[in-house]
Amino acid sequence: MGLASDILNSDLRATSRLLSFIEDGDPRAAAELKELYRHTGKSYLIGITGSPGSGKSTLADHLIAHYRSKGLRLGVLAVDPSSHFSGGAVLGDRIRMQRHATDSNVFIRSMANRNWPGGLNRATADAVRVLEAYGCDPVIVETVGVGQSEVEVAHLAHTTILVCTPATGDKIQALKAGVIEVADIVVMNKADLPDAEHASKSIEMIVGMKPAAAWRVPVVRTVARDGKGIDELAAAIEAHRRAMESTGVLTRKKLETATRQLRDIICRKLYETACARIPEDSELEQYAEQLMRCSTDPYSLAEEIVRRLG
Repeated sequence: MGLASDILNSDLRATSRLLSFIEDGDPRAAAELKELYRHTGKSYLIGITGSPGSGKSTLADHLIAHYRSKGLRLGVLAVDPSSHFSGGAVLGDRIRMQRHATDSNVFIRSMANRNWPGGLNRATADAVRVLEAYGCDPVIVETVGVGQSEVEVAHLAHTTILVCTPATGDKIQALKAGVIEVADIVVMNKADLPDAEHASKSIEMIVGMKPAAAWRVPVVRTVARDGKGIDELAAAIEAHRRAMESTGVLTRKKLETATRQLRDIICRKLYETACARIPEDSELEQYAEQLMRCSTDPYSLAEEIVRRLG
């Protein structure tokens, strides 16, 4: 029996091991994922993004407590910057969520982003499937938090939450061209600080400029440090879920996600196949001598080599 059957029986160790396989690119992961995939796709995915220090982890911690109070088992994937020394997640301990560490119905996993753009990790989508098969619903995905270009989470999550603070200040204009365009809910955290009212109104004005749609993006004010506004945030998440289900948007979003994942896997397979057939450096050096003499160009040479490879 493989890891897949153990995961379906809620085996914590098997789940952790498969997630490690996925992160490390271990070829054993694919076989297990094939077995698990038919048992996935039913969990609700919540994405949380925002700048460092905005309070994403603290908000996630309170959302965990909220969903646990309803008796739900949930998973959290926290994507962190990669260590330049070990390659692992710099903030792997997830200190702000440690009060849930002994709860068997809360699975928290830190993943290094491995310098992958968009705030996530190439393995994040597969990791979500594992947590779904393990029985987590909902699954929370927290991005690395390095800027406003983290739109990848919106392609994966069903509800995307952007966390801002009053200190966003002059950055509000930049938000227009960034992740705010894909946010389903905007959270104004640290709403007890000065200028929170002004910052909230500014963001409300920006989201109000979006084209008319069935869902109007709300700005929810929270003070995550004190747990204030969490119920309102959870209510906004549920309202967004109902709106997507009633309009068929959720089904379309799942189809788009599946399409993107399939395309990504095909590209990876083609890349691996092509790389395996690239000539050795000793052979490439013969071509490179032509480049040194400037008797040809690298683009024409590459096209010729690719044609020869078929």
